[in-house]
Amino acid sequence: MASYNRVMIVGNLTRSPELKQAGPGQVCRLGLATNRQFKNRQTGDMVQEVCFVDVDVWGAQATSCSQHLQKGRSVLVEGHLKYDSWQDQTGQSRSKHSIVADRVVFLDRGPGTGSESTAEPEAFEAI
Repeated sequence: MASYNRVMIVGNLTRSPELKQAGPGQVCRLGLATNRQFKNRQTGDMVQEVCFVDVDVWGAQATSCSQHLQKGRSVLVEGHLKYDSWQDQTGQSRSKHSIVADRVVFLDRGPGTGSESTAEPEAFEAI
């Protein structure tokens, strides 16, 4: 059976990046929110749906993200989905999907700039 696990998503950071030491390397955890707007067929009302996703960025790219990103910045993330499961403190099983980034593109110069930058976006790719 063939499979393909690839994700491309654009959104805004929900919090400042968290840089942590993980074994021999570094990982930067990003919180990303993306919106989807659609019309409810039954009521005719416009509905806005928000999706929150955690993103893990590794290596030199993690350092760049922690130095140059902050809450509110727009980014494009390319990577793959990862499924994590664990037991919480009460013994209940928990699970969630996250994204492991292969590439992060900074789309604007930060909150309060009014719009996306006219300069070429900065791209940091995994080596």
